Amino acid sequence: MTDLVLAIAHHLLAFALAGVIAAELVLIRPGLGGRALAILTRIDAAYGALAMLLIIIGASRVYFGLKGWEFYVYNPTFWAKMAAFALVGLLSIVPTIRILRWRAANAESYVVPDADVLRVRTFLKMEAVVFALIPVFAATMARGY
Repeated sequence: MTDLVLAIAHHLLAFALAGVIAAELVLIRPGLGGRALAILTRIDAAYGALAMLLIIIGASRVYFGLKGWEFYVYNPTFWAKMAAFALVGLLSIVPTIRILRWRAANAESYVVPDADVLRVRTFLKMEAVVFALIPVFAATMARGY
């Protein structure tokens, strides 16, 4: 039962993280400011919290799951999945820093410059592409490749 609960939590967190990336892509567009910027700040905080929970649950699956830690640590596809997740995390640093800077402007009439929006959207698009590789690696790994 532990393995099932951990697998369910892991998948739900991964889908939630994908949803947050999509929400950020929707919100970060030219003309960003005011209420949308406040919402974006909360969504980006949720991104960080979800990522941390995903790491905790994922590590729990490695140690407490039915397959045992040996299945994971000797599997190159597992490490490809981890590398993709780490790259997504690294790519998320720039948008997070920018969002915090934009929010620090704290003026109700502040509108993020379009050039900043386009730069951050580029990082978010790269995140989305790399994030899409994670379930590919997961499915491959689950089938013993």
